[in-house]
Amino acid sequence: MQKKHVAIIGGGIAGLEAANVLAKSGYKITVFDTTEKMGGHVAKWDLLFPNMRKGEEVLTALLEQLPDSVHLCPDTTIVDIEQFNDYYVIHSNHNENYQADVVLITGGFDAFDARRKEEYGYGIYDNVITSVELEDKLKVHNFVTAQKNTPKRVAMIHCVGSRDEKVCNNYCSRVCCITAVKQAIEIKKASPETEVFCFYMDMRMFGRHFEELYREAQEVYGVQFIRGRLSEATENKDKAIIVKTEDTLLGKPIKMTVDLMVLMVGMELSKTLVPLVEKMELEVGDDRFITPFDEQLFPNNTMKKGVFVAGTCTGPKNITETLNDAKSASLAILNYFDQLSNKN
Repeated sequence: MQKKHVAIIGGGIAGLEAANVLAKSGYKITVFDTTEKMGGHVAKWDLLFPNMRKGEEVLTALLEQLPDSVHLCPDTTIVDIEQFNDYYVIHSNHNENYQADVVLITGGFDAFDARRKEEYGYGIYDNVITSVELEDKLKVHNFVTAQKNTPKRVAMIHCVGSRDEKVCNNYCSRVCCITAVKQAIEIKKASPETEVFCFYMDMRMFGRHFEELYREAQEVYGVQFIRGRLSEATENKDKAIIVKTEDTLLGKPIKMTVDLMVLMVGMELSKTLVPLVEKMELEVGDDRFITPFDEQLFPNNTMKKGVFVAGTCTGPKNITETLNDAKSASLAILNYFDQLSNKN
């Protein structure tokens, strides 16, 4: 009897974890990803919150546990998926077709494009960068301004592209606050003399040990947290950034000059996934992430028979939540195959 085939759209950590579980359960697995390197955003991240573990360590573990039978297809975009009675035909950008019994979408997210917040000056001022770019600097131990100087003062702006009606993203991206805490600590470790100010709307510490890391940032490293949303950023003749905001707890306006301003960008559904979601007529919410069949009881099922979802394509999640969601989706697929066998 021919093995059932599961096509996984997205080679990030959710896709890799599901591939491992399903392959070890005896199914044929193909993983497609648009990039040349599997691992999604974790492949780009240096240290992970809350324990400062190397992102590469987690990714290596996921790749090493994959059975040899798993077929990885990097640098491949799925352009269409056709449904037939009991199977799907998957069309790639390389004009190759694949037949699968089940489709699991784990396409993930894109970081918010900070250029859409023009008032913050990203792409205009040299010393306004995103949290993704800061991570790159910290990873290669190159924590300097555009002028190659160590910043004496850094402002970290929370909720850029999240909880913001102006950009049509009313949702919380869940990981931005803790990422700011982690990166602030890394800045202080790299440059103890640098002052770090985090401007937040609300500090949302969703996970275990997150609150402890938040307190450590304040009590051990002296990171200053100010409740207030940035209203304007400008550049002076020295290329430093003038920040205008308000301390909403004290009710006082704040104007300060910083050497570097970091925008903590949120999550949006991956742009490469959007056309496929539209062609498949999958339901999406007001946040434009995929809406599952039943968020409480069947969070990995869709309205389409044999199509499942996992990871951040259904909304912002941290790494632990993403991996657990991939396991949940794998179980849902195993149950689906069991139901098909019982009918036959």
